[in-house]
Amino acid sequence: HTLKMVNKRGKETIITSSKFVLAMGGRPAFPDVPGIKEHCITSDDLFSLKSPPGKTLVIGASYVALECAGFLRGLGYDTTVMVRSILLRGFDRDMAERIGRAMADHDKVKFIQPAVPTKVEKQEDGKLRVTFTVDGKEQCDVFDTVMVATGRKPCTEG
Repeated sequence: HTLKMVNKRGKETIITSSKFVLAMGGRPAFPDVPGIKEHCITSDDLFSLKSPPGKTLVIGASYVALECAGFLRGLGYDTTVMVRSILLRGFDRDMAERIGRAMADHDKVKFIQPAVPTKVEKQEDGKLRVTFTVDGKEQCDVFDTVMVATGRKPCTEG
């Protein structure tokens, strides 16, 4: 296999190998929901907040979503996780369900499941009103912070 690489200055380098590992990194992916990109943060942003997150909604069911929800709750913040279908897809089902139960029972993390966000709006007081569906019924709640942890997309541009 042969790769031609071009750096930012336009210099070309040709390399050959029997195998290559492409590690281009990734950026958070946002679901196609009105207001979500404008008003929500990602796990990348969580550690650079200028003020405490307050009542927080975590959208997603990945290990990143659950890890962030767990430590936010551990720090004393009212934390809710919105799950579209199941926790930790691709992981052992029994262990994933045990983790969810432990987070709910012991850590007092709240879960909204199955739920899909449909809209995020910033209110006049700066809080975020999240509209979502649960079993086909529309509901809403208000949060200080909404964090999206619904996956990543590879950085392949440029």
